[in-house]
Amino acid sequence: MINIKRNLLIVLALVICLLLLAEIAFAKPVTITFWHAMSGSRLGVLESIIESFNATHPDYEVKPLFTGTYAETLTKYIAAYPTKTGPNIVQVYEVGTQTMIDSDAIIPVYQIPEMLGETWDWAQYVIPITNYYSVDGNLWSMPFNSSTAMLYYNKDLFEAAGLDPNKPPSTWKEMEEYGEKILASGVVDHVYSTGWPDWIFEQTLAYHNHLYADNENGRAGLATKVVFNDDFGQMVVDTWTRLHNKGIYIFGGAEYSANSAFKAGQIAMLIQSTSSLAGILKGSEFKVGTSFLPRFEGYPIGNSIIGGGSLWVTKEQSEEELRGVWEFLKYLGRKDIAIQWHKGTGYFPVSGAALKDLLDEGWFSAEQTFLTAFLQILSGRRDTAASTGVRLGPFVAMREVFVSSLEKSLAGQISPKDALNEAEEKMNLLLKDYLELYGR
Repeated sequence: MINIKRNLLIVLALVICLLLLAEIAFAKPVTITFWHAMSGSRLGVLESIIESFNATHPDYEVKPLFTGTYAETLTKYIAAYPTKTGPNIVQVYEVGTQTMIDSDAIIPVYQIPEMLGETWDWAQYVIPITNYYSVDGNLWSMPFNSSTAMLYYNKDLFEAAGLDPNKPPSTWKEMEEYGEKILASGVVDHVYSTGWPDWIFEQTLAYHNHLYADNENGRAGLATKVVFNDDFGQMVVDTWTRLHNKGIYIFGGAEYSANSAFKAGQIAMLIQSTSSLAGILKGSEFKVGTSFLPRFEGYPIGNSIIGGGSLWVTKEQSEEELRGVWEFLKYLGRKDIAIQWHKGTGYFPVSGAALKDLLDEGWFSAEQTFLTAFLQILSGRRDTAASTGVRLGPFVAMREVFVSSLEKSLAGQISPKDALNEAEEKMNLLLKDYLELYGR
């Protein structure tokens, strides 16, 4: 009888163990939802990285969802948060930084390690990136897809027009001179275009150490007015309008629309984000060169500024979810993953360790087009608000205002000066409304 009881207890224990093991084996991983705005060639690289994370972290499953453009993604997130239908992580472009800070919807990333009983060395990330996304020296969002703008040019068309393919223009005066020569050669109908014309205007200001808005570009406190409508700002828009009237510049639309014309050889030059580099190299049947942004001679030196996006963490999620989020964010910053992301897209690798490995392996020697943006952003100033970047609450709407006014100037409907007057008036109203809502 004792043996029977003992055997029954053993069998019962085995059954319980098997049930526990089965429960563990079939336990669902913690789901981490991730809203993003990556499309085109960038999307495939992102999906590959997420697949590798899920494969190596069976306790978690990151589920990405493309939620439209940067602006659409930000709008959807702000609308979703109050109803608790938002994601664990959201990708927001740099224009939405102040909006996210003021949203009361997120956990600043610098707080997460301590919440989970960990420590983290934030100094491992590239300084110009962390400077942009920091408040009082603390990082609020996780570096991920940071970029800047640079000049792309078609070396084959340069040769066909009788220009040195290894000597791109370095000033706006040369942009005009080269443009006239290229047009005269007949190789193209228009010479250059840009992506993100609003952002390129911001880049041009920062590149010459010129503020966009007061209160140190909104970094010392919420901005109350824009300050770009002066002799310098008017010269920039006047130059673009004059080159447009000559047929040298053609308005390329929003975001990445102008890339197609460049890849098709319809224009000889393009000012665009570094994030387009991998796609342009893959999609072009000519030799692509890259160079620094053109300068206006005789004006102060600033720096090109950070564009792209970063990752923000929604507050009021469970500890399990937060641990999964943190594991994913750490994974994205891993040296090998940061290198994969950089090589596949053109975005900056976010860590110094990744940058060192790329240098050690000779990547930048073999692929010099990828080196341009790094040299450019590290060669200028980093000690002024103008060279650190703009941070404004209603920035998304302000950009739309600028593009609308610029298009009117290019179309000859209003003068460059009147275009900036119009933009200034409308932008200041947006800043006033935002200050009334969020001013302390």
